Amino acid sequence: MTSLAVDSPEPGCPKSVLGKAQLLLGAFGAGAFRLRLTELSHRSGVPKASAHRLAQELVQWGLLERVGDQYQLGIKVFELGQRVPVSAVLRKVSRPLLVDLFAATRAAIHLAVLEGGHVLYVEKVAGEANVRTHSEVGGRLPATCTATGKILLAVRPESAAVLDRLEKTGLARPTARSAASPSELKVQLAEFRKKGYSVEREETLVGYGSIAVPVRGSDSEVYAAISATLPINRLHVARLVPQLHATAVGITRAVERHTAAARPVAPARTG
Repeated sequence: MTSLAVDSPEPGCPKSVLGKAQLLLGAFGAGAFRLRLTELSHRSGVPKASAHRLAQELVQWGLLERVGDQYQLGIKVFELGQRVPVSAVLRKVSRPLLVDLFAATRAAIHLAVLEGGHVLYVEKVAGEANVRTHSEVGGRLPATCTATGKILLAVRPESAAVLDRLEKTGLARPTARSAASPSELKVQLAEFRKKGYSVEREETLVGYGSIAVPVRGSDSEVYAAISATLPINRLHVARLVPQLHATAVGITRAVERHTAAARPVAPARTG
């Protein structure tokens, strides 16, 4: 039986084993594919002794894999991720529409959801010319400098709490064009909320920009966003926004059809 005893946690580190395990797995966000034990401990905030012990157990469970002196996410994480509704359903019904949008625009197309102060990329469709974009399926980027993140922050109810935290922590700034302060970001969000779409120019990657629109459910609540990323000289807002909106509507309808088909049929009454 696995022992639940762990060494003294660092300030702010969860006391439970599951809490620490979650931090270890979360350390692989933002493009970290392989981490040494020291890096895993530093990024997660879990003391090195606990990180080593828990990492070994996660390897046994298939949630991590050991490659030399480094760790990477295990295949079990992928298998479980495919069963999460936002991946299993949203990716399944949206991918054909995203492929069509890519064919029409030749842009890198992203489908993302808001996760705290980051966007989580659920799907991506891109050609060889788009390999320089920093996004990847299952990866995260700061919501404050991405088009998908900005439109989600503009309309999602939890954005107020995110912005409050940013007042204390400050904003991530991948480039000099990224929003420099929460007040500057709030002005942008108010504009995007009014327009119904967002634009970022060289805030994530120099030379590239993105346009994003929200994806709404049947109750009009926004649960995702889609974006098109292109070199700045090809980022034509007037042409891309209607194409993005049409795709978003298509995704909404496809999700509704899938949900309706999955509902159990009530047995017929007799007598």
